[in-house]
Amino acid sequence: MIEADQDPPEAICGSAEVGALAHLYRAEVYRSTIWRQRLDMTTNWAVVSTGIAFSVSFANEQASPLPIVLVGLLSAMFLILEARRYRYFYVWKFRARMIEITNYVPILRGRGAQIAMDKGTALSDDYMRPRHRISAMRAIGRRLRRNYGWLFLIQGAAYYAKIGMHPSDVTSWSEFLHRAHIGPIPGWIALISGFVFHLSWMAFAYYTWRLDKADKRITADYLDPELATGVAENGV
Repeated sequence: MIEADQDPPEAICGSAEVGALAHLYRAEVYRSTIWRQRLDMTTNWAVVSTGIAFSVSFANEQASPLPIVLVGLLSAMFLILEARRYRYFYVWKFRARMIEITNYVPILRGRGAQIAMDKGTALSDDYMRPRHRISAMRAIGRRLRRNYGWLFLIQGAAYYAKIGMHPSDVTSWSEFLHRAHIGPIPGWIALISGFVFHLSWMAFAYYTWRLDKADKRITADYLDPELATGVAENGV
């Protein structure tokens, strides 16, 4: 038995501990898989909604481009919802990955099963004090760069096609503005609003990408192969 004021041994490698760790790893992988499916579900909602809006807007020459504008706002709401789910998914993914790096990597390299006991690791601290591994801003930025940015670009292209090419090509700037008007909103205001919207999400995506690159914490880029090697060797 280890006294309270004594340092723990370097590692424990009993069959009971290794078995418990295996069950813990399976549980974390299962939870990360469930939240991964929830992320895909939100993206599917955005894609289906976009398809419906395109069908309505291009149904006939009198159809308004308003559905494309509305689906853009709806996609922004889905983005925020998906970013919240991503933050939870990231917790489980982090835990599963850290178990792989600190425990299964030594086994695969022939060092045997060892569970480091160093009075605090990134994994044990996370179980003691659970927290999100990524901020809401960075989560939104990641989902925006990986999924929703492309969706917004497609919506923007469809909006331009609707007012500039459907049902025929515009022949003057005044006609282009006329097609862009939405109810009582003049066309020039609608176009400027759309331009600001797309410029804003692009700037936000770039800003959060810079935040990700600037994060040098040891667990920030734990999927990096070089970092994973160092973590496994040092038992961090």
